[in-house]
Amino acid sequence: MHTYNKVVLALGSNLGNKKENLQNAVNHIHNHICFVAQTSAIYETPSWGFDSFPFYNMCILIHTNLSPEKLLVELKQAEKLLGRTTKTTDNYEARTVDIDIVYFNDLIFDSADLQIPHKELQNRKFVLVPLNDLIFDWKHPVLQKSTQELLLICEDESEIKKVDHVNLPKDDFTIRNIKFVAIEGNIGSGKTSLAEKIAQDFNAKTILERFADNPFLPKFYEDQLRYAFPLEMSFLADRYSQLNQGLGQYNLFNDFIVADYYIYKSLIFAQVTLDTDEALLYRSIFDVMNKETTKPDLYVYLYQNTENLLQNIKKRGRTYEENIQAEYLDKINQSYSEFIKTLPQENVLIVDVSSKDFVENHEDYLEVLKLINNKIQQIEN
Repeated sequence: MHTYNKVVLALGSNLGNKKENLQNAVNHIHNHICFVAQTSAIYETPSWGFDSFPFYNMCILIHTNLSPEKLLVELKQAEKLLGRTTKTTDNYEARTVDIDIVYFNDLIFDSADLQIPHKELQNRKFVLVPLNDLIFDWKHPVLQKSTQELLLICEDESEIKKVDHVNLPKDDFTIRNIKFVAIEGNIGSGKTSLAEKIAQDFNAKTILERFADNPFLPKFYEDQLRYAFPLEMSFLADRYSQLNQGLGQYNLFNDFIVADYYIYKSLIFAQVTLDTDEALLYRSIFDVMNKETTKPDLYVYLYQNTENLLQNIKKRGRTYEENIQAEYLDKINQSYSEFIKTLPQENVLIVDVSSKDFVENHEDYLEVLKLINNKIQQIEN
């Protein structure tokens, strides 16, 4: 399963238009570094450790694939781009923007340039108060205390007041406005990774194909003629059961449902793997199940060229996939192409991801999200 590092950043500014500085910092982080999942309110506090203008402070929760060291480099570059000048002494000083890593999962990390959790967070109300706005259940990994518990014992008596808030960039996306998104694609196209990323970033419930539990799959890749029919029947039964159960138990705590397959996938693969008689029998069973399955509000198809598919399959290193041939993938691509033509086109989005790496490249991921967002807006209009 694709998982993010969940990281809390503390942002501060006491020069120029302080709210604008913070908004620009949040926007830059979201657009170029990582996904901004939550933001606190903005709080005004006196300068800490030196005499200067009052600060605006806030905290944000981000999702990132970056390591602590790489994230620190990106954040320092962001500070520079946003107008912070290089320090000439070790003393505190006024600044347009300051970005610090507060928590990084439950990591305890100490180097010459970076200490996680931030060594002073428990002593500073201008960090703890906005940190308390964020919704998560972490404890300080060293002190083993929650944010509220740290606030109770904090000896900082500085006056702090809520003054404003910034716009959360992900609120520009209307993906929450629909109930069911199906993300499809050939073997190795990245559909599961995209579904998981969207679910984590937008509080969605996932329905993920349970291919790893299918006992016929390794046997199929060894002897396709013998195991094609039991494989396709077992997948059909499991997909039907999983989709109907998952869609029938809609979770009020999630904004929508995202699946990394749609039941029609069963027919697409069966048409490639089964002989004529088996395919006819399979189709009659499939038609009954398909009529009873909820249709997605949006069907997203990720197109990858065959060369990339083979590279991705090799990269993930599943033994039973080692002998998948380009010809087989080409047939699957063609079957998907023919199927997509039968769908209502207003509910279909085809995204060519052959030149995109939306797992490792954050800007590629945002580009895919924007295409999905634009399609949803078209559906709504």
